Amino acid sequence: MFELVLHVPEESVESVSDALESLDALSVSVEDADAQTPEEQAMFGEPGMPAPKAGWQRSTMTALFQLEPQAQEAARLLAVQDFFDGSSVVGVKPVPDQDWVRLTQSQFDPVDITPTFWIVPTWHEPPAAAERVLRLDPGLAFGTGTHPTTRMCLRWIAARNLAGQRVLDYGCGSGILAMAAKLFGAGATDAVDIDPAAVSSTQINAAANHVQLNAGLPDLAEGAYNLVLANILATPLKVLAPLLCGHLAPGASLVLAGILSRQADELKAAYAPHVDLQVTDEQEGWILMTASARST
Repeated sequence: MFELVLHVPEESVESVSDALESLDALSVSVEDADAQTPEEQAMFGEPGMPAPKAGWQRSTMTALFQLEPQAQEAARLLAVQDFFDGSSVVGVKPVPDQDWVRLTQSQFDPVDITPTFWIVPTWHEPPAAAERVLRLDPGLAFGTGTHPTTRMCLRWIAARNLAGQRVLDYGCGSGILAMAAKLFGAGATDAVDIDPAAVSSTQINAAANHVQLNAGLPDLAEGAYNLVLANILATPLKVLAPLLCGHLAPGASLVLAGILSRQADELKAAYAPHVDLQVTDEQEGWILMTASARST
């Protein structure tokens, strides 16, 4: 493998990226060329929102090619294009052989939710202290136990005896919350998501963990539940307030995550006609909000 490294101004990144793809680059990555310097630019927005700018003022683009002549030819062809004005070729260099599977796996260690409850990738042995374990590998669907929102939901579940409770995991992603609920005694459990890939991921993960649950699209959810979990984002949670609360049995628990600390009042207002939401956990700027359904 060989890398072609370029420096490209913001306005040319998209054109150069398209050209590299047409030149059979195996992959193209883009980074801030001024990273770790006084000129470095932060490039992120709030979760679920676009970044404030489309790109950095000056980017380093790295294109991966199978053979060195391919990388050299790509550099030659790019250099004569009008859209390459202001860009430059840094060079072509070989990529050291590595076990990429092993390298990727090394980035994901077991995650401790409590001292005795762990999320463990399949290539790791469970820690000796683990009494409850969910086997979960990083995949297409959200939810591997590393994000603060997921961890807070899992901590809430682990602190309770859910014996026999009917549970709804709305926006299930990988199915991690539904599986955890089952691990802590839940009865019939429905996991739903608008993304068919998430439904498929949940089904696969549940089978791998020998967990029995129902996974499907949102219309699978029917009737009243003793526990409703939704780890999504603040905006859809506000829209879903009537729907989620409509699934609460009298005295049932509602657990919401995917909410930034400063959004607490918005969520309280959206759910006020139905339940009294309270902040019950906080981690790294994210909050967990919970409520009990009013008795009828």
